[in-house]
Amino acid sequence: MIKGYDVNQIELVRALSKELEEKKSLQPPVWSNFVKTGASKDRVPQESNWWYMRGASILRRLYMSPKPIGVNRLRKIYGTTERNRYSGKHFKQAGGAIIRKLLQQLESSELIKKVKVDNHYGRRITNKGVSLVDKVAKGISK
Repeated sequence: MIKGYDVNQIELVRALSKELEEKKSLQPPVWSNFVKTGASKDRVPQESNWWYMRGASILRRLYMSPKPIGVNRLRKIYGTTERNRYSGKHFKQAGGAIIRKLLQQLESSELIKKVKVDNHYGRRITNKGVSLVDKVAKGISK
């Protein structure tokens, strides 16, 4: 059986974003057209479906991870280096509001769930989310 691990990950994220958009699992808020994705970015995203792409990427990231992942870890994953003209490059985390809102939307569509690990919370993919990723991966492999 084809799993999410077995296919090209870029194609998987693209197909997952289309699936999330068709099922109306994610709804971009009004402010998503005007906001940058992090402090190191100069402009807003140019793609019209960037909200669904980021949501699909987060869902794939949770699918691949055996441990729960929180907002701060995802901010580090999606962060980039900022080119500073005078003092070199410095790492900046991604914006937390975008990631938090996407996690809440994925949680409300029951694709992920919040779990408590030690003394903090993280998110883990549910069986419904795993079956969605595997179904999309099976469609890609054909």
